[in-house]
Amino acid sequence: MKLLACNANRPLAEAIADYLDMRLTRSEVKSFADQEIFVRIDENVRGEDVFVIQSTSHPANDNLMQLLIMMDALRRASARRITAVIPYFGYARQDRKTDGRTPISAKLVANLISTAGADRVLTVDLHAGQIQGFFDIPTDNLFGSPVMIDDIKERYGKDKLIVVSPDVGGVVRARSLAKRLDADLAIVDKRRPEAGKSEVMNIIGDVSGKRCIMLDDMCDSGGTLANAAAALKESGAKSVSAYVSHGVLSGKAVERIEKSVLDELVMTDTIAPSDAAKKSKSIRILPIAPLLGEAIRRIANEESVSKLFDR
Repeated sequence: MKLLACNANRPLAEAIADYLDMRLTRSEVKSFADQEIFVRIDENVRGEDVFVIQSTSHPANDNLMQLLIMMDALRRASARRITAVIPYFGYARQDRKTDGRTPISAKLVANLISTAGADRVLTVDLHAGQIQGFFDIPTDNLFGSPVMIDDIKERYGKDKLIVVSPDVGGVVRARSLAKRLDADLAIVDKRRPEAGKSEVMNIIGDVSGKRCIMLDDMCDSGGTLANAAAALKESGAKSVSAYVSHGVLSGKAVERIEKSVLDELVMTDTIAPSDAAKKSKSIRILPIAPLLGEAIRRIANEESVSKLFDR
């Protein structure tokens, strides 16, 4: 087995390698003056089971191209099997036609990854579960919930705990977490007048005097979580914390989170956190490397990945 990393989240790749007691295969990923991407693998990979670790986070297009070109290089170097380990799968929000003459970019990216040479995909908390069906190759969609559950139990216990979905689309995810925590469930009913903006309508469920745990797959602008937290506090919530798998945190998201009534935002490191996020007292980061590392080990050994979540 070989582990390779592109440039999107090198610290995560190194943490995965440490978990597996391995080292990253030597490779070079750089750009020419016109921003064309160049890749070179500095070790023999012929006949190897290779895992390429790369999130397609900001800058999304550059990081996606790095992944595609790295896999093409591996395929041409006769790697036996290539698994694209994509902790954060970009373009996942464009998973259906929302209007006339719009693309389904998630399917396009899935096709690109397969064509570039991937035999398998490993990712974490897809924005929509049906994206697994966009791939014509085996795809493992890991859940970040086990990492979050351990942290929630350690910090909050079960007393007066309620899990909150910040929108109707995340109800299934929130319900699963609530079941594992033996907690109640509430839903924030919101309207989104345009992309990147949300407006809270009402709260479904009794949150008065409760410690609210909001769960979402990602935090981009931070507006949804900030508005939902304000609505929950107005409804009598004792405290509001948010757990997300992917801290996109674009634009002034960190500043928005710090100014909100959120007690804290907890996110995994599927995306390399910015310096502002690392320094923020309102943001805490959970390591996802052990979960990804164990999944990689199981795939390499032809063991069950789904058993990671049987508890």
